[in-house]
Amino acid sequence: MSIKYHIPDFLRHFKLNMILADYMRKYPDRFYDDVKIGSVYGTFPTSLWNGGRYFEGKTDDRVIAAVIQQFNARGIPLRFTFTNPLLKKEHLSDEFCNKVLKMADNGMNEVIVFSPLLEEYIRKHYPRYKLTSSTCKQITDENELNAELEKDYSLVVLDYNHNNNFELLERLPHKEKLELLINACCTPNCPRRAEHYRSIGEAHIKYAEFRKKHPNAPFKGDDFYCEQMKRHLYDTVQYSTHITPESIYNRYVPMGYENFKIEGRSVPDINVLENYVYYMAKPEHRDRVRLEMMFMLLGKQKYFT
Repeated sequence: MSIKYHIPDFLRHFKLNMILADYMRKYPDRFYDDVKIGSVYGTFPTSLWNGGRYFEGKTDDRVIAAVIQQFNARGIPLRFTFTNPLLKKEHLSDEFCNKVLKMADNGMNEVIVFSPLLEEYIRKHYPRYKLTSSTCKQITDENELNAELEKDYSLVVLDYNHNNNFELLERLPHKEKLELLINACCTPNCPRRAEHYRSIGEAHIKYAEFRKKHPNAPFKGDDFYCEQMKRHLYDTVQYSTHITPESIYNRYVPMGYENFKIEGRSVPDINVLENYVYYMAKPEHRDRVRLEMMFMLLGKQKYFT
């Protein structure tokens, strides 16, 4: 059984993730056994269907094609975060999002879904995509979670509040289909989480529609402030929802869990890199892996090659 990490973001952290993929291939002995990159999730701005994190900007077709090619050539799927909870029927025809799905429709890439409306649309028009059920659904009821696991999803991302509920984790069926968000920056049982997802979804719709009418004009959106979005890894290790690398390899994997999600789409490379080292590198190699990958990020490979 391989241990699959699903990592952020194929565009914002493109260079870092290319370095990680190639470094893991070159030095597999420095990482835990059977560890691999299961997917790289994210979005190409401006994607009206995007959810979870807010991103402005636009992406050239040549960049989209190159990103798809580079990851897929390494055997790594892209997983599109199309989890906007506020989509309506008229949004399904969005030209940019449909173009992206057509460009990546090769049987390898995947989509994370929230909206039943968009899920039905993708199943009908893009049936080769594997679908993941988003953690944004916040499914906390055990019966509802069991029902979700019986549906035709490649993976179901567990609500992070269940991360260390081992009585539940032992009972759940289809453990190979569950993905655990291991480094959540959100506080446990955050009362504003659903509101935040809706705010992000609304902002993406407003931004995409504004940009169609005003391609170059400045856009002022409504900010949803949350200080948790600025936390780094070691600010969150004390949370009850945090999963340590030791528990992954000594407890979760022996139970049958094999899919683990590292969040960090909207944070700096250095924070994401620290998460990669913390979770994937063997303890005795972490300092070397961190230093050498940092040199590579800075274009200073000569210091260790």
